[in-house]
Amino acid sequence: MPHTRHRKFNTKETYPEQNLDNDLSQAVIAKGGTTIFLRGQCPQDLDTAENIQSNDPVEQTHKVMSNIRQLVEECGGEMGHVTKLVVYLTDVRHREAVYRTMGSYIKGVYPVCTGLVVVALARPEWLVEIDATAVIPD
Repeated sequence: MPHTRHRKFNTKETYPEQNLDNDLSQAVIAKGGTTIFLRGQCPQDLDTAENIQSNDPVEQTHKVMSNIRQLVEECGGEMGHVTKLVVYLTDVRHREAVYRTMGSYIKGVYPVCTGLVVVALARPEWLVEIDATAVIPD
């Protein structure tokens, strides 16, 4: 693992009442390297800015996380370099589905993560937006 992950945990222990399985940390220590700050990723194509044709939170999250993975890789990194995620949801009832889907992309990574429920995102059809920070070690 390229960074020190402090106080690792899994959400299935933290939130036993929810069906989650996310590898997260309370803190991530990254020394040196190149930091990648991604803008919030939405369920749209990176090249065309066209929305995916789905109102399903799982499908939207797959597109969002695929965009994050693609951008990190285009910048010379990998998902193991992700240090922080911020999840914006328009409906708290989508939390489990979004986090389960997101968890499949960060299994074994243990980034820090903050989740927020917001009134709306930039487009009314978007249910989820996630921004990410990654640090590529020297």
